[in-house]
Amino acid sequence: MKTCNILLSAIATVVAIAGVIPCEATASDGVHAEPVELNKSITRRVYEEGLNQGRFEVPYSADFVGHGGRATFTHADGMAEAKGWRKAFPDLKITVDKQVAERDLVAVRWTARGTNTGSGNGIPATGRAVQIAGTTLFRMADGRIAEEWTCADSLGLMKQLGMLATPATTPATDGSSPAGVP
Repeated sequence: MKTCNILLSAIATVVAIAGVIPCEATASDGVHAEPVELNKSITRRVYEEGLNQGRFEVPYSADFVGHGGRATFTHADGMAEAKGWRKAFPDLKITVDKQVAERDLVAVRWTARGTNTGSGNGIPATGRAVQIAGTTLFRMADGRIAEEWTCADSLGLMKQLGMLATPATTPATDGSSPAGVP
């Protein structure tokens, strides 16, 4: 019996390393690779179909809650914002750089590129090209996105668009450098 347990433990380790079952799970937990891969494919569609192509058909749960910064938002709010990004950046292209998934969670590291030739989400057209990165964590339920948390480089976006005021320097009257400038 002891040899059988050692053999089963070795097989479970090999299977976990191969990525079929998460390391902390066992086959008796009912954890399978298929739901994790399905969750990854659904979240990838948010970027490849929705934001890149403007086809917003990704399945969300009826009680979806989104989190961005200090605010929460509904699915309708999130769709309005996504459509606003497509208006502001008609050539928007978001690349999924990395996905990591475990059980009902999928983390996505992404990079967005586009040229701000339209107006949307309160951003006037500037004609400037931008590139920012961000991370989104999705929680899945029954093959649908139930919750998400997004963190993106908003400050970098505003800088690239030229929408941040630059601090004015005070000219020196005695011929030395302006205040705050070495």
